[in-house]
Amino acid sequence: MLLKENKMLGEKYYYFKHKSGLSVYVVPKKMSTSYAILATEYGAIDNKFKLSTDNEFTTVPDGIAHFLEHKLFECEGGIDAFELYAKTGADANAFTTNTNTAYIFSCTENFDKSLEVLLDFVTHPYFTESTVQKEQGIIGQEIKMYEDHPGSRLHKELLKALYEKNKVRIDVAGTIESIAEINADILYKCYNTFYNLNNMTLAVCGDIDPEIVERACDKMLKQAENITINRDYENDDEKPTVYKKRAVCKLDVAKPIFAIGIKDTNIPSEPNERAKKSYAMEILNEMLFSQSSKFHEELYNERLIFPDLSSGSEITKHYSYNVISSESPDPEKVYSRFVEYIEETKRNGLDKEEFELSKRTVYSSYIKSFDSTESIGENLIFNILDGADFLDALDIIDSITFDYVNDLLKEGFKEEYYAMSIVEPIGK
Repeated sequence: MLLKENKMLGEKYYYFKHKSGLSVYVVPKKMSTSYAILATEYGAIDNKFKLSTDNEFTTVPDGIAHFLEHKLFECEGGIDAFELYAKTGADANAFTTNTNTAYIFSCTENFDKSLEVLLDFVTHPYFTESTVQKEQGIIGQEIKMYEDHPGSRLHKELLKALYEKNKVRIDVAGTIESIAEINADILYKCYNTFYNLNNMTLAVCGDIDPEIVERACDKMLKQAENITINRDYENDDEKPTVYKKRAVCKLDVAKPIFAIGIKDTNIPSEPNERAKKSYAMEILNEMLFSQSSKFHEELYNERLIFPDLSSGSEITKHYSYNVISSESPDPEKVYSRFVEYIEETKRNGLDKEEFELSKRTVYSSYIKSFDSTESIGENLIFNILDGADFLDALDIIDSITFDYVNDLLKEGFKEEYYAMSIVEPIGK
């Protein structure tokens, strides 16, 4: 069992590679709530793969990672994992992203029993054709619901405008047509490939002894075969420019909502460099689009945005983009002002004082995340899955210079990288 400690932060974690193949991280925190997250590096973009023993790649229907997440909660004998959690008093959930699937719970007592429930149902899949067909109907309704959800549709259509071929375009839930192709055999194929414990990570945070976690793993887990997964993302010929400039749909909204996306294909191959770029984009977004920025103040005073302007970025090994969004009576006017504002800022250069203030804001936000066992657990595991270490973030943020952020603005913010998604009111 290895100990990693950041003395400046006063934070640490224990790590061990369990004999089953599972990577385990335990962050001791004297808090009333304990949190656990078990994740596999398997998401919506992983629809073409093969093992080293396979002759050919297997291509599976879109949405299958999300489908698997749903099905794993249903245990043999008709028992639901949520029923088991109810007996321990834990609050449980799960989610699927483009790149990962995670199962979580939080509790104030009976942590060891709740952990056993988690490790048990995730490692014991049970699928039949009848239960798969039943789930197809349930997820089909979920897909229809998100098709009518303004925020979800806004983001989905933005990704389809930014990217022509990158699999980030794939909807996490799939489509009605794609999930109709799913059967029990395909589910078992994907499960046995991506839910191999060597491809999974467990992170625990709370007033927990690492030995308790190790004992639960000893009790519930069997040794997994060490396999090599080859994935084909078919991203090599994705152009750096956007696929199309606009994506417009009509839904039941009171006013138009918009999202301006900035596509980024210059993705660092080294994990810490990706983390550095991610934190630098947080700093740049704070400088350009926060409530104290010139851009926000002008648009708000002119009633072009309401109530606020949101900004954020996502940088992974496979895709990267930045988003600015809000509600506006005239999204096209906001877009024009955005282009003018960025070009003016590039000509005049960023302000060093604003840079230092924004850097401190990002710095303090990172430190504040240690006040929550949930934030700690999720930050740790998703950094680990990307190859980075969340305890190194202070040094990474500290290494970000004014010139580095200025270069991000000049190189990454160009009109050929911009696309806008708009959701308009029905009847407009």
